Amino acid sequence: MLPDEFVPALRSALTRASFTVDDVYALLGDDAHRALGRNQTVPALRATRGGGPLATLVRLFALQVPVARADADAALPELVEPLVAAGMLAASGSEVRALVDVRPYGDESHDWWIVCDSTPGLDSGGQSSRPMDPEHVLGISEASSSLAQLTVRAPVGRALDIGTGCGVQALHLAQHAREVVATDVNPRALAMASLTARLNGLDAEVRDGSLFDPVAGEAFDLIATNPPFVISPPGSEMLVYRDSGMPGDSVVRHLVENADTHLTDGGWCQILANWAHRAGTDWQDQVGEWLGGRPVDAWILQRELVDPAAYVEMWLADAGLATAPDYVQRYDAWLDWFAAERIEGIGFGWLSLRKTAATPVHRLEEWTGEIAPPVGPAIADWGRRTDLLRALDDAALLDHAFQQAPDLVEETRGPVGAEHPETIVVRLQQGVRRGRQVDTVEAGLVGASDGDLTSGQILDALASLLDRDAHDLRRIYAPSVRELAEDGFLT
Repeated sequence: MLPDEFVPALRSALTRASFTVDDVYALLGDDAHRALGRNQTVPALRATRGGGPLATLVRLFALQVPVARADADAALPELVEPLVAAGMLAASGSEVRALVDVRPYGDESHDWWIVCDSTPGLDSGGQSSRPMDPEHVLGISEASSSLAQLTVRAPVGRALDIGTGCGVQALHLAQHAREVVATDVNPRALAMASLTARLNGLDAEVRDGSLFDPVAGEAFDLIATNPPFVISPPGSEMLVYRDSGMPGDSVVRHLVENADTHLTDGGWCQILANWAHRAGTDWQDQVGEWLGGRPVDAWILQRELVDPAAYVEMWLADAGLATAPDYVQRYDAWLDWFAAERIEGIGFGWLSLRKTAATPVHRLEEWTGEIAPPVGPAIADWGRRTDLLRALDDAALLDHAFQQAPDLVEETRGPVGAEHPETIVVRLQQGVRRGRQVDTVEAGLVGASDGDLTSGQILDALASLLDRDAHDLRRIYAPSVRELAEDGFLT
């Protein structure tokens, strides 16, 4: 990859060309941008006919077409030869083409660049016409974006990105961690992650090695990982970014079983993962077994359940094998292996583990409903509520003052003009957009929770208003207060 001495010049060239997410979008327009999202380049090629440094960079990297040497020199002054020497560009006669992708990336506060391999399958319906290179380094994906939105973003001392790939998680972690360590087993990924960090002026230590091996004996305040979690048969051709070589879902199990030894007290480990659903075994029991007696609170959310056939089709296409001559044989062999392993489905989900000295709390649930990102604040808030709730029995709980969640809305349903609604639902608008049908007492409790009165005081007032026995109301609704707080309706 590019030597340090040329990195500032590349950063300056990208900045001068306004090679940012917003400016590229403005250049391409809605239609071309949507088409490129479908891996179709023709509208974007038409939108970049006018020339100029920005159009040249879009054509060179995003659209993967050769550009005139003169245009490349104008967009990347005095950099073409160094980039060719670094294996990032190839020059032939009067043309230059990209061998890797440099793509703009950002969030609400930052304009960054990511170095990765070029997107396969452009103008071929999204499927590569040839098998993927085993050391392919993936760019920004739905999975990496999900992990970035999931991660708790509190300021921390040390953060670890396991399986860094192109370095996107390390980029995010560097915004709120004093020290970032990024690991991978793919030398190509390590080189690209290092250049991603240097190109954005960030200091991240990149280490070679598998899972926790490169950080043996070390502890971190935050671990984020999108590991190679694909569940594939032994002996399958491996793509390093998605296949660990470990059997079944044992790579995820390994991370769960070893996370606490690499976490500081109160530290988080957040994992994007797959796990197998085996005949006769509840997935919650299986994943819960991984947690065992380890000193971690855990909130594990299954977002999707995929049947074996759909799973195989997805990952064969991802590997560029959808048109391979032996596609049917590969498909059949993979399903044979699933059957032999009694795997009836594959769960996709999020694991958030936090090291604790208290009695661990485990919450494993399926949530296929709406998510309003980012989810990190909801995960952090769950941790705070967990600390509070496990310390309070019902009597102490009712002596505590709660507030309704700031994003909470109430939905009522009933005949037009009716004095009272038939149903009342409270619903969160951020993070996990959970809803709960409540009765009149619960609705009154949530509505009056403003941080001033305790839950017991509110229930006493409702008892008087509804002509109910205050002692009975406290006894009946103490569990409701706990559930409303556990689910985040009360904070």
